[in-house]
Amino acid sequence: MHDSESDTFHPVNKNEEFCESLKKIGIDAKANPIDTDEAEKENYYSKHYTHTPSMVTNHGTITLKGTNIDVVQIIQKG
Repeated sequence: MHDSESDTFHPVNKNEEFCESLKKIGIDAKANPIDTDEAEKENYYSKHYTHTPSMVTNHGTITLKGTNIDVVQIIQKG
């Protein structure tokens, strides 16, 4: 490492990264803990069709304040 680089690494999850991006454009957003919202309890895709992914990773939800959208769920399919 170079002398000017920090020795500490702060990992950031996808929700916190999205919240920071939204704050840069003026949207107040807060990352919620994974598996705490009712939207995360439902199935995402049906496995009965050929083009639907069988694996989906839940990355949690983001709460938006001051908009018509209450919660945004972040998922990864594949």
